[in-house]
Amino acid sequence: MRRPTPLPPPADASDEVVAERVPPPEVDAETVVAGADIEVAGSDASGLEPEPQIAQVIPLIFTESSAMQRPAEVPWAEPTAEELPADQDAPVRLREVWAASRARRKALRAEVRRFTGRQRRRRAVWIGAAASLVLLVLATLGAAYSPLFGVEQIRIVGADQLDTLAVEAALADQLGTPLPLVDESAVKAALVAFPLVESYSLEARPPHELVVRIVERTPIGLVQTRAGYTLVDAAGVALSTSESPTAGYPVVSVDGGTGSRAFEAVGQVMRSLPDSILVQVTAVSATTPDDVTLTLGAANAQVVWGSAEDSALKAVVLETTMVARPPASVLVYDVSSPHAIVVR
Repeated sequence: MRRPTPLPPPADASDEVVAERVPPPEVDAETVVAGADIEVAGSDASGLEPEPQIAQVIPLIFTESSAMQRPAEVPWAEPTAEELPADQDAPVRLREVWAASRARRKALRAEVRRFTGRQRRRRAVWIGAAASLVLLVLATLGAAYSPLFGVEQIRIVGADQLDTLAVEAALADQLGTPLPLVDESAVKAALVAFPLVESYSLEARPPHELVVRIVERTPIGLVQTRAGYTLVDAAGVALSTSESPTAGYPVVSVDGGTGSRAFEAVGQVMRSLPDSILVQVTAVSATTPDDVTLTLGAANAQVVWGSAEDSALKAVVLETTMVARPPASVLVYDVSSPHAIVVR
């Protein structure tokens, strides 16, 4: 690439032709006056004489000596070789072009960074917060699944009839296991061996305690079998078996066994009785779901209960009536219709 060659100098100012304005032609004053007379003579038939008009001619002549003459221009001089830069005729090298392009890109990036600085700072804050949260979660999980939170103590809650030491011994294989990794299937298999356990739940208490909350089955009576007397709950689950009747539980006589609808009605009735009546029941019998009968105390007073419907209301009415009429003086309490109780 070479720089353009300078243009040639303009022509000398002395050769420039100065334009002159040509003056208008001279007009004789007598001719003008004569023309005026002629115009007046034929202008109006009324005889009025208009004022004569005299044309004045002012010639304007512009010459080289006038004030409108253009000033002389200074002739343009071509620079000498000494005045030209040293690299005037040197070609532009590729390295210079690359350096200029690099400087342009650098300036552009600086402008972009200047206008996007706030956005970049906000993004950095969000990234830092997210990274901190991820690190916290990973650290928590790592500590929770490490031996630092291993099970060192098993506590049994809610066991009244169960032997808590036996239950703790059955769950001893969970000792040393991290709390989040406690095997619930293994715990269930160990608690199935205890019939009194109706349901359970596990509660982890960091750093080292495992709480087992147990809901025990409620026995309702004894069912006589070939092996002796079996203690059962309202669902007919056998809790224990003994050769002789266990004190404090009534003997249940039901047609069809523990899987019949009559036994289901007996279970509902026994679970609805208040403790003041339940401790006095010595026997329960039913042939159908609608003829549940209870036997109270040594006097063998009978309570005709009927079906399991309205058992809560029947229990309240029976308890009130027994206060007024104790079982020792009564043969039968008929509460099959709770709104019209019969006492004999």
